[in-house]
Amino acid sequence: MPYGFSEPSTAAPTRVPAPAPASRTPHGTAPTPPRLRARAADALRHAWPALAAYTAVRALGLLVFTVWAHRDHRGVRHLLMESWDCDWYLKIAQNGYADELGTRIDGNNLAFFPLYPLLVRAGDALVPWLPRGAAGLSVSVAASLLAAWGIFAVGDRLYGRRTGVVLAVLWGSLPVALVQWMGYTESLFTALCAWSLYAVLSGRWLWAGSLAALAGLTRPTGVAVAAAVSLTALLAFHRSTSPNPRRPVRLLRPLRPIRPLRPLRPLLGAFVAPLGWLAYVGWVGLRLGRWDGYFAVQKLWRNEWDGGVATWRRMRDLFVTERPALFVAMVTVVLLGAVVLFVLSAGDRQPLPLLVFSGLLLVIVLGSSGVYFPRARFLLPGFPLLLPIAVALARARAHVLVTLLTTAALMSAVCGGHMLLGWHGPP
Repeated sequence: MPYGFSEPSTAAPTRVPAPAPASRTPHGTAPTPPRLRARAADALRHAWPALAAYTAVRALGLLVFTVWAHRDHRGVRHLLMESWDCDWYLKIAQNGYADELGTRIDGNNLAFFPLYPLLVRAGDALVPWLPRGAAGLSVSVAASLLAAWGIFAVGDRLYGRRTGVVLAVLWGSLPVALVQWMGYTESLFTALCAWSLYAVLSGRWLWAGSLAALAGLTRPTGVAVAAAVSLTALLAFHRSTSPNPRRPVRLLRPLRPIRPLRPLRPLLGAFVAPLGWLAYVGWVGLRLGRWDGYFAVQKLWRNEWDGGVATWRRMRDLFVTERPALFVAMVTVVLLGAVVLFVLSAGDRQPLPLLVFSGLLLVIVLGSSGVYFPRARFLLPGFPLLLPIAVALARARAHVLVTLLTTAALMSAVCGGHMLLGWHGPP
């Protein structure tokens, strides 16, 4: 059984696995570097249609945005590398974090998690002659390709190669997907989440926990992937050590069999997964000299949990008492669509870690009282929500599939251009 919750499927297609941590050979020795390189090359050849299609979609979006920006006499480099949150991360990479709470609203950089600015600082140190923000943009573009690969790997494992390719293209065609090629954290965070969830699905618990810990150092919503990994790992550990296991509850879609479970590895993975998030939140508390330091910082950013009351009131006001801006209306459609897709995902019996991750991500985004308009961006890492659409499109005829995906890519390009050029606020 994959991880102790569902029966293996004998009908699953045979396909080359995505790159994985070194496993043991039948003789108990680690694979040699040439063997690992060969496996990675095979996996890359298997994933290349997804990576090529994703790159084409994002290149189209970038082209439309560039032409639009030049017509408006706006600086492309500044918007992609140095605007809004990009500038916050660049300043953290250069000057570090604040050492006191203060009272300034929306002014304390401790709200931003550290992994991305650390990578930006490393990039600036390696190539100091690059313009400001180039290292951050490079990290985001590279991470977006890794994210697309990981998303493809999840879709491929569950439903086959065609679905994996469609899933990666859909992720690159979201309305706010231009952020994936900006100096923001969404691409890095999605890459870590996608490969962590893939590691769970393939029973690689230490990799799953380690990648979840890194995700927890990247964004506050890293707690969602940490919870998904830890919960699944603990359930797998319980089942693997139970002397008389009952028939598993069919919460998960059947998966292919994987290598035998080593009971201690799920336990270690469950322990490691939340360490990144806990480490940063704890460090902020120590730095500010109060146990709730991080949450006090979030309060200064007007970001508190209210169970979705503020979100509901904002949606109601937008369509009852106000005439919403186009971008805000688009954000609202994305939020409502995400709820519908989660219901469809649950009805389709997606694997438990995907449902936990998507569900917690939705709860965090919708249950916050913070600023409304970035929430479509906050949901970018929730790629499992796109699986119902990807499965349906993968069953369509080729010309229908190409037409629909091309339309989605064009709409994403237009929405991305409007987000940075027509909407006069952060994405």
